[in-house]
Amino acid sequence: MIPTPAASPTAPFTVGLTGGIGSGKSTVARLFEARGAGIIDADRVARQVVAPGTPGLRALVEAFGEDILDPRGQLDRAALRDRVFRNSQARHRLEGILHPMIWEAIDRQKSTTKAPYCLLVAPLLVESGMQHRVDRVLVVDCPQDLQRQRAGARDGVSPQQIQAILEAQAPRELRLQAADDVIDNSGPPSELEPRVEALHRRYLERAASAGDP
Repeated sequence: MIPTPAASPTAPFTVGLTGGIGSGKSTVARLFEARGAGIIDADRVARQVVAPGTPGLRALVEAFGEDILDPRGQLDRAALRDRVFRNSQARHRLEGILHPMIWEAIDRQKSTTKAPYCLLVAPLLVESGMQHRVDRVLVVDCPQDLQRQRAGARDGVSPQQIQAILEAQAPRELRLQAADDVIDNSGPPSELEPRVEALHRRYLERAASAGDP
């Protein structure tokens, strides 16, 4: 596990939202956002810290060479993925460079939120071993066959690509073991609203009590 700076003790109550491909994380996040939760997208933050001209991108070029850049000087994610995919040492080096930058940026966003609590949308929260960086872990869950069906319809990717992503993510059972809360998204979308509402009220209460002296 890559060590990261400790979260600020004054940071707002934070729920880590995670789940496998096609589980419905984005839909659930939008429902929480509509109720006033502050949303932080870990994938978006990860892209921001390696944008052209950033220290993050310069650090990656120094570590892995300029061939990880595309002709426009932006990070070629496919090239970087090929470089580290089968090389655990290179992957750990990549994580050692990026994880502290990503979490520093996440903590900055958390410190400036006006929302009663934050929802950190992090697809690889369990895989990265970063559950300790949030107050609660919320898993959006559904059967793997349904994940494949939804991912194929949404992304238009091949079954082989979807299977590769599933194999790269934590097993469903491992995510559920790490969960403090679970939203079952195996049914119709209409079932999500009351489940999100119930958890939202619970998180408001926990956030309020966390701020008590």
